[in-house]
Amino acid sequence: MLIVQKFGGTSVGDLERIQNVANRVSESKKAGNDIVVVVSAMSGETNKLVGYAEHFSKNPSRAEMDMLLSSGERVTASLLSIALNEMGFDSVAMSGRKAGIVTDNSHTKARIKEINPEAMQEAIKAAKIVVVAGFQGVNNSGNITTLGRGGSDLSAVAIAGALKADLCEIYTDVSGIYTTDPRIEPKAKKLNNISYDEMLELASLGAKVLQNRSVEMAKKLNVNLVTRTSFSDEEGTLITKEENIMEAPLVSGIALDRNQARISLMGVKDKPGIASEIFNKLAETEVNIDVIIQNKAHDGTTNIDFTVPVSDLADAKSVVDKFVKNGDVQADSYNEDICKVSVVGVGMKSHSGVAAMAFSTMADNNININMISTSEIKVSMVINEKYAELAVRGLHDAYELDK
Repeated sequence: MLIVQKFGGTSVGDLERIQNVANRVSESKKAGNDIVVVVSAMSGETNKLVGYAEHFSKNPSRAEMDMLLSSGERVTASLLSIALNEMGFDSVAMSGRKAGIVTDNSHTKARIKEINPEAMQEAIKAAKIVVVAGFQGVNNSGNITTLGRGGSDLSAVAIAGALKADLCEIYTDVSGIYTTDPRIEPKAKKLNNISYDEMLELASLGAKVLQNRSVEMAKKLNVNLVTRTSFSDEEGTLITKEENIMEAPLVSGIALDRNQARISLMGVKDKPGIASEIFNKLAETEVNIDVIIQNKAHDGTTNIDFTVPVSDLADAKSVVDKFVKNGDVQADSYNEDICKVSVVGVGMKSHSGVAAMAFSTMADNNININMISTSEIKVSMVINEKYAELAVRGLHDAYELDK
């Protein structure tokens, strides 16, 4: 069996934890598996390197930052390989370049274009454990690039796809995917399995266990993904094709996203193309739009409300203010005291009443719903932030997710 194992920053946070990872990898190897390991930088290392750069410049070159930040993962990969060799296991560390990871030219947020796995395949044939520095690759000019947030997860999934691995294990500090955040609802249960589409929804809606780019790639490459903890032998959660799950639950999880801001545009001129113009300008500024509501026009104007991540609010304001100044919008307002709570489950495709139960639960808890967005497997509701945890617990109980 060929297994790709990825260990995040907390799993390799110090030398003792790197040794623990070496012990875990060696057990998998002794069980007769071929192993490729992908590692992140040691926890805190990336922030330390960013701090070093900011000592000299508040706006350093992105290319230079890629050269700098990629070193953290290479340090971890080398140390883990050294530990494995010392334990008597033949191991080789590889940079993203050596592993054949080719990206586009977008420094600090590159996308993987292709992987040439020959060097890894040769090492595997020689019975070596391959340890790859995650988060990085090279562009066609041979310059080092990094993949942005969640980049090591992305490296692991892409490598698993390129090698046609049987399994890709993502080791973190949590034991799997839960029905909701256990810190909010102690009765939350760990899921044995979940579909790619459900995981994509949960990841995009605020679940922090996996970055959605890695789930998208796993679905595209048909990689069986398992997320589990590196601190125990507890079984994790399998993320796979919907048809591989014998009984799809009605609802798999409740997600909460506190990183939301609402923008209200009042008195928008009711003319063809105005909404397109506004949202195209926001797109050009790379503002991510989520829920959108437009009221029926009257008196020659209409109102448009939409939500954006709080991190995009300043950019969104700069765009919207220009429409106010030129008279296409009479007034605008902003509200950061909101959140989005969502119900996710592939079972919604074949069952009615899921949305009705969500709305009834909000009513039973005296929570007003400001905005609603739905898809085939999701119902999202924008509510006042102060009711966030009450809403999550109420929905978790309503769908009996602790059973």
